[in-house]
Amino acid sequence: MLDSLITILLFVFVFCLVVISHEFGHYIVAKINGVRVIEFTVGMGPKLVSYHKNGTDYCIRLLPIGGACIYDMGDMLDETSEDDGRDKEIVKETEVKRGISENKEGHDDGFLNEKQGIPYVEAPVFVKIAIVIAGPLFNFILAYLIALIVVWNTGSTTPVINGLIDGYPAQEAGMQPGDLITKMNGSRVCLASEIYVNTYLGKEHDMTIEFIRDGEKHTVTVTPVYDEAEGRYLVGFRGYGKYITCKDLSVFKYSYYEVRYGFVGVTKTLLMLLQGRGSKDDIAGPVGMAQTIDEVREVTQPYGPWVLFLNILNLSMLISVNLGIINLLPLPAIDGGKLIFLFVEVIRGKPVPPEKEGIVHLVGFALLAVLMVFVMYNDILRLIAG
Repeated sequence: MLDSLITILLFVFVFCLVVISHEFGHYIVAKINGVRVIEFTVGMGPKLVSYHKNGTDYCIRLLPIGGACIYDMGDMLDETSEDDGRDKEIVKETEVKRGISENKEGHDDGFLNEKQGIPYVEAPVFVKIAIVIAGPLFNFILAYLIALIVVWNTGSTTPVINGLIDGYPAQEAGMQPGDLITKMNGSRVCLASEIYVNTYLGKEHDMTIEFIRDGEKHTVTVTPVYDEAEGRYLVGFRGYGKYITCKDLSVFKYSYYEVRYGFVGVTKTLLMLLQGRGSKDDIAGPVGMAQTIDEVREVTQPYGPWVLFLNILNLSMLISVNLGIINLLPLPAIDGGKLIFLFVEVIRGKPVPPEKEGIVHLVGFALLAVLMVFVMYNDILRLIAG
């Protein structure tokens, strides 16, 4: 019972960390640029807790499957214009000036005041682009900050080969223990963990490996072979990774490498799925995330709470990178889809009619909801089978 409670608390911690970071990116850039935010919410579904300040409702909702930063879309201004017959532009200008004048008199709280600002739809297009991009960008910033903590405390591993399996492609190609791998299939390799990602995703396809031995560069081409015992394709490395401490300025470099590793791993996995080389088990939702957290808890439990915390932070870093990348995909209802419409607005010189964009996002949201149900169902089946 206690273990389950710890897993739930860790899940809530990770979820809140990455979602709040994402939504805060949208929120702070909107506020700085004078765009009214009417709700900042974590979770979906029924509202559990709500707090109102400076024109914004800050909410926690029941279901930990998302979050939102909801802007004023100008409906109230439209209603005001129709009721009293005044021109909408004059109403907006009056409201903005009123907020600015009150700010000068010291009667508000600066750029967070609810009377100051404009609806999202009235903001300049490049401001809207900045607001949309800020969510994923803050996920990447969070990932790097987490990486600094993790790498400072745990160090890192360089991609040095420790041993080779007899008769496997790497040995037959002439590789030796001590070789420092620098590239695999043209992709730069900075960490030992990147060797696993490249061999796992490369599978049976030919792989070009560049490495350094005694200061000289070498290049070999190998074809991974399937290993029944491991259940995956192997190049033939018995072990790899040379541990280094990062209690100096190198922490900044290796923290970047860790975030880059997550970024490259996620993008390669997405490309593999689009090419039909993946399976439904390569994606996971909240249930799968909770299962992974529980596995991390079980593995690290003998080593104490500090090791558990660092591993949970490392998992949070990878999830934050994942969330940032997913939200940049050009799909309706998420940030990437919104960016497409904003770029069209830049090209056309005027926005796409809101009702048409709304229909596209509504259809996209419905499809995403179906996908979420499927992913959750698959996660549950995998949990039961495990």
